[in-house]
Amino acid sequence: MQVRYFAHGPKAEAELWYQALETAFEDEGAPLGLTEIDEARQIYEACAYLDVADGGADRAGEFAEVTGVPLGEVGCEMLPDKDWMAEVLAGLKPVRAGRFLVHGGHDRGKVDADDISIEIEAGMAFGTGHHGTTAGCLMMIEEELLRRTPRATLDLGTGSAVLAIGAAKFGAIDVLATDIDPVAVAVARENASANGVSDRVEVIEVTGFDSPTIAERGPFDLIIANVLAGPLKEMAPDFAAHLSESGRVILSGILVDQGAGVLDAFDAEGLRHVKTLTMGEWVTLLLER
Repeated sequence: MQVRYFAHGPKAEAELWYQALETAFEDEGAPLGLTEIDEARQIYEACAYLDVADGGADRAGEFAEVTGVPLGEVGCEMLPDKDWMAEVLAGLKPVRAGRFLVHGGHDRGKVDADDISIEIEAGMAFGTGHHGTTAGCLMMIEEELLRRTPRATLDLGTGSAVLAIGAAKFGAIDVLATDIDPVAVAVARENASANGVSDRVEVIEVTGFDSPTIAERGPFDLIIANVLAGPLKEMAPDFAAHLSESGRVILSGILVDQGAGVLDAFDAEGLRHVKTLTMGEWVTLLLER
């Protein structure tokens, strides 16, 4: 039996809930949703379709714990037997970011000759490219790779490898992609292979910058990190230590009101602000040494 668990709130909160749900239920590939339900008040719904065994324990508590939503505010809806993953896939529209088109296999026919295709399936979790931070990073990547070809590129916290795949395809460059989660690493490798860039995208499991491979491949001319504001600020010294003298950094996963704090942390390490791209409640930052 499948149950749809959901919560309603302002857009920024609902997006954070959605991100938390992606991380928490990635192993079981649970279909997720983020939908505007009240345009006038800007209220959004974040939901997760979770399997519940007949007679098994209700999972509303899991949803509440993951999102931080009070248990009494978590809604649930019993669902008939249905292929909900197929439903989610059918509802995911291609995302365009500059020349990039992020899409599922069901939308291959919508890729134009001039598009740079990045095919990511929703069932693989870890990000399908439908978040504003991903689009912002892809647009920044395109600008940077038009400006110059980096000698070495790092995608820190790669998730589904959307950004690493995009950089490898657009610039015909090699990218070192990392993630802390072994399942994410496996998924990223599968995605790189499915997109024909497994020879250019190397994916490794590592926490932060603590890897001999990172030390050997650096210093990097371009470091991309779509993570969260807190970890980015903590790792600012590591970014500076692994960046080349003319290197640049693309950062996202940052809410608009968190941007100044992230910039201050990196400025303290000698990285100056070059550009900010705002996508809804989120910003993508470009910095250089």
